[in-house]
Amino acid sequence: MSKRVLMVLTSTATLGDRGRPNGFNAAEAAHPWVVFRAAGFEIDLVSTAGGEPPRDEVDPTDPDQAAFFAETAKQLADTPRPRDIDPACYDVVFFVGGHATMWDLPDNPELARLARTVYENGGVIAAVCHGPAALVGLTLSDGSYLVDGKRVAAFTESEEIAAGMIEIIPFVLAERLIAQGAQHRPAPDWTEHVIRDGRLVTGQNPASARRTARQVVDALTG
Repeated sequence: MSKRVLMVLTSTATLGDRGRPNGFNAAEAAHPWVVFRAAGFEIDLVSTAGGEPPRDEVDPTDPDQAAFFAETAKQLADTPRPRDIDPACYDVVFFVGGHATMWDLPDNPELARLARTVYENGGVIAAVCHGPAALVGLTLSDGSYLVDGKRVAAFTESEEIAAGMIEIIPFVLAERLIAQGAQHRPAPDWTEHVIRDGRLVTGQNPASARRTARQVVDALTG
């Protein structure tokens, strides 16, 4: 039986009160999607508000992005909401990044329900770049934070400063994860960096998206 992945997308279209357009990061969705498809996994999409989720800039020269948007067009036109999803059907929950995730993924009870159930059923939780925002406030059935005591990667404060986003984001992602017991392990800005700690896989930035997905495949099939 093939493995089944649920890819979670933000529904936030603008960044805070700045009105800056945003959405899910196209590369961070497309590159893992291509890896999962090559592994023979089934892939479903969900967004926090359902319907058609906003997307950040698409690179027209990237064939993986072209394939992703062409082949998922019907799914993207009307994604379900998390409350409509049965987590028992999935082996992986993969949180796609994008700065917009900082507003609707943290402390989200429906996303926590999905991830908690999949994880406690032996599945894998993965996130890339700002996708680990979904891990903020995510607790297991015993009340402990999923990230407590685990090594994680996530978009760094240094990268936020370099990207000119430090005054726009609502919080520094690494700080919030550390406050919940995570052992944040950063790499130099913009380098590929992925950490797999058991059945939790996290990547630091867009350059880490493919490898994050490959580590998920390894966690399920290795």
